[in-house]
Amino acid sequence: MRLAAPLFIALLLLGCSRSVLDYQAEQPELRLDQFFTGTGRAYGVLQDWRGRQSLRFHADLCGVWQQNQGDLYEVFYFSDGRVDYRHWQLQLHADGRVTGQAHDVLGEASGQLAGNALYWEYRLAIPYRGDSLAVSVKDWMYLVTPEQIINRTSLHKFGLKVADLTMSLQQVDTSADCTPLRLQLEQLAADAEPA
Repeated sequence: MRLAAPLFIALLLLGCSRSVLDYQAEQPELRLDQFFTGTGRAYGVLQDWRGRQSLRFHADLCGVWQQNQGDLYEVFYFSDGRVDYRHWQLQLHADGRVTGQAHDVLGEASGQLAGNALYWEYRLAIPYRGDSLAVSVKDWMYLVTPEQIINRTSLHKFGLKVADLTMSLQQVDTSADCTPLRLQLEQLAADAEPA
């Protein structure tokens, strides 16, 4: 009987696990090369492991694609006054897989598109007390309308959840030029380099 209870709980948890393929039939279909083309805006909150809001932020986004390869530029403005940036270099694969790299991503991000959803994972170096801390990121994106994504992210360290992030992404202008945001990002990167 002692063995039966933990086994039942493990089976119950396995039965509740999500797969991105569960969303294969959901519409509208999430196409990263359509949603992340031109400019966008994002708004979000970061919550610590206790569920308390620790930071708010908004971000400017801009994406440009050449066939299945995309550059996504992001500049984040945090409620504590910090400004951060990320330049994703993304690759879409014929089977729905997505891979990507960025300066603060350790190794390669990898995930899968299905229906209106994207699930992907990566390791991220985040600023922490004057240094950086490597965390594992589990990222879910859901296309709600053709111009709106809801993003739920959990950050983990040593297998334990340390934070959650909730973000709304809005497509703004699909014909916009990414040059101004790319130049801003390049300036932020140059300013961050040690003298």
